Amino acid sequence: MPLNVVFFGTPQFAVPCLEALLRDDRFEVMGCVTQPDKRRGRGGKTTPSPVKAVALEQGLTVWQPPRIKKDPETLGQLDALQADVFVVVAYGQILSKQILDMPRLGCVNVHGSLLPEYRGAAPIQWSIVHGKPETGVTTMQMDEGMDTGDMLLVSKMPIGPEDTAWTVAEQMSALGAETLVKTLVALGAGTVTATPQNSEAATYAPLIKKEDYGLDWSKSALALHNQVRGFYPSCSGSFRGDAIKVLETLPLDQPELAWSDGCKAAFEAWAKVSEQTQPEGLGQTPGQIIAVLKGVGAVVQTGAGPLLLRQVKPAGKKAMSGGDFVNGLRVEQGEMFA
Repeated sequence: MPLNVVFFGTPQFAVPCLEALLRDDRFEVMGCVTQPDKRRGRGGKTTPSPVKAVALEQGLTVWQPPRIKKDPETLGQLDALQADVFVVVAYGQILSKQILDMPRLGCVNVHGSLLPEYRGAAPIQWSIVHGKPETGVTTMQMDEGMDTGDMLLVSKMPIGPEDTAWTVAEQMSALGAETLVKTLVALGAGTVTATPQNSEAATYAPLIKKEDYGLDWSKSALALHNQVRGFYPSCSGSFRGDAIKVLETLPLDQPELAWSDGCKAAFEAWAKVSEQTQPEGLGQTPGQIIAVLKGVGAVVQTGAGPLLLRQVKPAGKKAMSGGDFVNGLRVEQGEMFA
């Protein structure tokens, strides 16, 4: 007999998990619960969540209560299904004890961190911002707390120095799908042991705020680099009085990390320039452009170390390489980022 599953999820991150369950005849997906449709894009067109789009393609029943805890009709329908398990992947609403107690095997969550690290809403982003070299997926038996449930299975993956929140999320969503399937099979067979979390070792990944995107050039080059890739593509500063998004960087004081060949070429270009005598006073102020590498980009002085801007998006323009930025705007040594 297949395991009867109700899937709770909303963004693209959750889609591989849903698709994995739909492909596997050991599971019967009885329906999906997702967030209400939202207006997206410049035209403000109302569009369904990625999970809903897949569910409708597969002819599944879809529930979209604005507040599921306050929707007796939806709660009654879910309870009547007598599902074996509810699977929750980035759903976006807190589940009440009433919901947690409905399925025979409880509610299983796929969380994007190595719990108890980075409990909360944005584990992928904050793990990158904090410079973690490793992350992973934890499946857990949900309780009423915020990501405090007993752990079931853990799968690890590395974070490279050029990875962004987008690339990590893409890799992690595939890893999460694999881990979820293994978890449900073991849970159905009674062969998985739930392990309580060590709450004393817990860290948190709060919701990202608009002010988190602002670049403070007095931070170190490595800290700014991690911020840019962790909050990709939203970090910004100001240049010549206009806003500018910084999309890709390279901390030029970190050549020992595992960089791609393109980055290694930038290190070589910087090595040649940095050997030259700099004008007096240049580089003493964070945010100042201390070098312009032809065809590569501008090098900005930070609170500790030089930072190369490899890709930027000036206000009203498309994203451009660092080389196109310095050529197109005729960027000069000594100019300032605010």
